[in-house]
Amino acid sequence: MPATDTAIAQARTAARAASDRLGYDIVALDVSGQLVITDAFVIVSANNERQVGAIVDAVEEALHREHGAKVIRREGKGEGHWVLLDFGDIIVHVFDVEDRQFYALEKLWQDCPAIDVSDVVGPPAPGASEGAETGAGAAR
Repeated sequence: MPATDTAIAQARTAARAASDRLGYDIVALDVSGQLVITDAFVIVSANNERQVGAIVDAVEEALHREHGAKVIRREGKGEGHWVLLDFGDIIVHVFDVEDRQFYALEKLWQDCPAIDVSDVVGPPAPGASEGAETGAGAAR
């Protein structure tokens, strides 16, 4: 069963909010066929710990304002290298560049269909995605 319309709308909102705070290489995946705990992942890269925090705050605010969604669980905010935000219908992963490459979630979930977010995110940061296998909103 594909991701719900609610999850897709929330994923798009999260992607737009992350992009507005200069997150890049933003990918949204429909994981509903593989996981029963959530419908979608949104994966975002940031250049540093401060930017990770700004993206996390922007995503939380946008999802609450536009969808009434509240964070069920938040992990990793103190370290600022990988923050996981669980909203129930979607899970948002905000990574610094090194941790994103190390954990390679896109590779782990490569069989899941992409959710197109290319129309709500900005272009990748210049030079920020060198060597990355996916671009902003890339579909497989």
